[in-house]
Amino acid sequence: MTLLKSYFESDDYRRTFWAIFIITLIMMLLGVGLRSPWPADEPRFVEVAREMVASGQWLFPSRGGEFYPDKPPVFMWAIALCYQLIGNLQLAFLIPNALCGLLTTMLVFDLGARLWNVRTGRNAALLLMLVPQFLIQSKNAQIDAMVMCWITVGCYGLIRHFFTGPSWRWYFIAWAFMGLGVITKGVGFLPLLMLLPLAIYAWRKGLYRDSWRWKAALGPVVMLAVIACWLVPMVVTVMTSGDAQHLAYMNNILFKQTGHRYVAAWHHIKPWYFFIFSVIPWLWLPLPLLAIAYWKKLVASVKADPRIAILLIWVALVVLFFSISPGKRNVYILPALPMACLAFAAALQQVKECRWFERLLQGLMWLLGIVILVLAIGAMCEHPAIVKKLADYTDDLTHVGYFTLTMAIGWLVLLLVSRKQPALLQAGVITIFGWALYTTWGYALLEHMRTPKDVMQHTAEVIGDDGQLGLIDFKEQFILFSPIDITHFSYLAPVEQQERNAWRWQQQGSSRYLLVPSTEELHCFDMSKGRDMGEAHRENWILLGEDARLADCPAPEHTTVFFTPKPGAWMKQ
Repeated sequence: MTLLKSYFESDDYRRTFWAIFIITLIMMLLGVGLRSPWPADEPRFVEVAREMVASGQWLFPSRGGEFYPDKPPVFMWAIALCYQLIGNLQLAFLIPNALCGLLTTMLVFDLGARLWNVRTGRNAALLLMLVPQFLIQSKNAQIDAMVMCWITVGCYGLIRHFFTGPSWRWYFIAWAFMGLGVITKGVGFLPLLMLLPLAIYAWRKGLYRDSWRWKAALGPVVMLAVIACWLVPMVVTVMTSGDAQHLAYMNNILFKQTGHRYVAAWHHIKPWYFFIFSVIPWLWLPLPLLAIAYWKKLVASVKADPRIAILLIWVALVVLFFSISPGKRNVYILPALPMACLAFAAALQQVKECRWFERLLQGLMWLLGIVILVLAIGAMCEHPAIVKKLADYTDDLTHVGYFTLTMAIGWLVLLLVSRKQPALLQAGVITIFGWALYTTWGYALLEHMRTPKDVMQHTAEVIGDDGQLGLIDFKEQFILFSPIDITHFSYLAPVEQQERNAWRWQQQGSSRYLLVPSTEELHCFDMSKGRDMGEAHRENWILLGEDARLADCPAPEHTTVFFTPKPGAWMKQ
């Protein structure tokens, strides 16, 4: 133990740790505060967090005053806490995932250094940051990067206990973070799948038996205790309130969004091989190419080192777990990525260079750089195909052309300058350059394309200070970016019911307007009398005044009206 402690106090470990820490921190913080929440998902989570701070109601997440039962509240709590501490929502909303990405990377580094050596930990951490899916999610305000972090902590605790232990403290920490993962996104229990190969190796080869004791049975108690910190207050509140909306929220979050969603998903339906053939080959690059290029070395390492085998078996079990469910999204297998990078870095220590791998990866980077250059030239020349592709976002391709041209030239110059370096090092340089340019200039360029700010501002100016605005068939960003009060008629209701409630609401007051997509077919309003408010999110939006309201409209099945006062006031900060 003393030898292990002195090893981690060595200059080599400290220097490498801080180098990885600084590089990761810079990559995670690039662009923070330079853009607003963008779809998909970000505006929803940020609006929920904003309403938590504004209303003081943190136990039952809501958007536009209506309960949001799709996800547990932990991720929204994190954004809300950052917002409350910082006071700037645009700065706060990306910080939780940035910190989660940093923690995940450092845990991977530390495991590699502990289990093998500092070089392996360094390679594992750098490889993780090289994989596109990791940085994409860590730099977005979506829930998956956070649940990946909690699952990685769970794996870290189990690995510390079984591989370098016994360490009961880390064992119970693992279970605690599994509980935190469950109340973040349901699947936080995934580290449990690691117990299967661990048990097999303990039974067949006698490994890690000292770590299996009666105390291990207390792990689930720790996990349930963490879950109970949210679940018990929520259930008690529902049972004592007797409110139908509270009851519907509880039933939805506990049943429909968990087991029912896994077994009988109702959207994102994909075939069983979706992750294997449509996600891993490109979102997990360069891992698939490394597996092919160094297959013999990888197999030999798995046979020689049970730690590598257990990590890869766990990765395979996670992919299998999500492949069984009919509903699949790219991000579902993200939690398996950190351990996959750790296993690859450990298996490919001191491997001899594979020439075709180097040439293929370099060729792919050159090809992608040339493609970006061609797109840049096409944008600057306003090629019809590119104009058509970007028509839903902008009519001015000049700035798009300059941005992509700068990206392409910088990309190709860096490849040329570093041509004698290993392909993975070249990829790392390109990654840093690409993200640095995208999270500064790119963010500024896309900000008005990916938010409805202009539409909402124009609408506010048209209806004036005395006007009231209602929304039909909208996304959460139309609430989040509204500088004026917003009324809506249940985000979850069918459009027909939203329309009927909107008709009654407009009839009951003066200076009331409705903002709706121009493609909507309404039966209680004359769409031809609508006023064009502009384009946002591939839709033209029109404003319906009192003159567009028809004389009659069927009564709605349920009266549902939700009011949010000036949700976009945060933009003035």
